[in-house]
Amino acid sequence: MTRPANEDRKTLILTGASRGIGHATVKRFSSAGWRVITCSRQPFPENCPWEAGPEDHIQVDLANPENLEEAIAEMRVRLQAQGGRLNALVNNAAISPKGAGGARLGVFDTDMDIWRRVFQVNFFAPVMLARGLVNELKLAEGSIVNVTSIAGMRVHPFAGSAYGTSKSALAGLTREMAADFGRLGIRVNAIAPGEIDTAILSPGTDKIVAEIPMRRLGTPEEVAKTIYFLCTD
Repeated sequence: MTRPANEDRKTLILTGASRGIGHATVKRFSSAGWRVITCSRQPFPENCPWEAGPEDHIQVDLANPENLEEAIAEMRVRLQAQGGRLNALVNNAAISPKGAGGARLGVFDTDMDIWRRVFQVNFFAPVMLARGLVNELKLAEGSIVNVTSIAGMRVHPFAGSAYGTSKSALAGLTREMAADFGRLGIRVNAIAPGEIDTAILSPGTDKIVAEIPMRRLGTPEEVAKTIYFLCTD
């Protein structure tokens, strides 16, 4: 396919790009000609199958607010090639701590430091990114997609209390953001994936399949297509 000139390409900033849903999302947008700026705790992996190299990857620890502020400043610099426009921000990164042997962490089992870390990554980081990039999103009349979870709607057998409540909070935040950002011409939506077949599935997930109406796990590619739909006309 013929790619548009660099300044005319649409641009996505995606957190949690290194695996699962994030990895599939990079491939979906890249195949449509988008420039994808990826963000994760790891450096850019050399074996990734998309065009963007280290120049379109930002290594950032979302659990560190100061590091995240530095990363947002770097994002603004990198967006200058597109006239300072950002077409889409996808807040996909999340952490779901487990106990010994992968045990679920309930309210009593979760240290306060873990609570704070989970909420910083899963909830406060999306707030910081959206606020920090609002001008760039406004220029492009862009979109924000927050990736929540079914664990935010009910007690989940594997996802812990901190993860579940942070995802519930993120869903509520999306409603507030839609009202505030909508006035600026920026769409804000959330998706809540169910049981998705990724490398980080908890042991025993296969037993849940019998309770799923389609009798199968979802795929990262299906979620990526939904994200793409919400970020396009």
